[in-house]
Amino acid sequence: MLAKTFTQFSKLRPFFLSAFLLFSTAFAQQGSDATGFTARLMNIEATAKETFRYNTTLKNAGGEAKVYALKADLPEGWNVIFRTEGSQVASVKVDAEKTRDISLEITASPHVTPGNYKIPVTASAPGETFTLELEASVKGAYSLELTTPTGRLSDDITEGKSKLIKLTVKNTGSLPLDGIELTAQSPSKWTASFEPAKIDRVEPGESQEVSATLQVPDKTIAGDYITTFTAKNNQVNATATFRMTVKTSLLSGWLGIMVILAALGIVYYLIRKYGRR
Repeated sequence: MLAKTFTQFSKLRPFFLSAFLLFSTAFAQQGSDATGFTARLMNIEATAKETFRYNTTLKNAGGEAKVYALKADLPEGWNVIFRTEGSQVASVKVDAEKTRDISLEITASPHVTPGNYKIPVTASAPGETFTLELEASVKGAYSLELTTPTGRLSDDITEGKSKLIKLTVKNTGSLPLDGIELTAQSPSKWTASFEPAKIDRVEPGESQEVSATLQVPDKTIAGDYITTFTAKNNQVNATATFRMTVKTSLLSGWLGIMVILAALGIVYYLIRKYGRR
């Protein structure tokens, strides 16, 4: 009896196996429809200064409309904006058996370390929560800023004198900067020197102060003059345009006045002596 039952089961086994596979496939498809939070691109690569933009689709497979609250679990210092139909939102309503396109605009912290960052995103309605795990691949970026400690880019100087100018070299990127050289493009016969003239290394987010000395030659005509300072290495460069107002010295001014008075005296003498003839 037992052998007969086993023989009958063996004959029916292909039928049960086919039915089981069919049921499993149908159940998997139903589960896939129910988990209706998808993204066209799961991983996006960009620099820290760029915006990571993801396009997602949220599907409500239920029989009634639902309001889904949107949330992203971000690293410290990061920000996210959810948009649908061009408007910024914190939640979205999806009608029954309908879908809604949602875009995410994620900005990283300015000083983030290059690498891959997981970003879990959830869409939650009463009794239902969808989770989508996105990934942001932050590329390293070179960026350099050249300015002064106060931000002021102008000063005055007396002709024939020198002026000490403090400059700030700042690494505003996410990668270290090596071998930064300082140069200056100044008016003819002016000279510029730096201390130090070369910076070995500046880490991301850090800065180093440099002293620049401008030497103005004698007899320089009073007025405004432009000097362009440059900091550069093999990857990046930055410039700062500095306006210097040149003034004549007090001695030069008195000498000029004396020359003018002497010239007027000579003219007056000549008029008195020869004007009557």
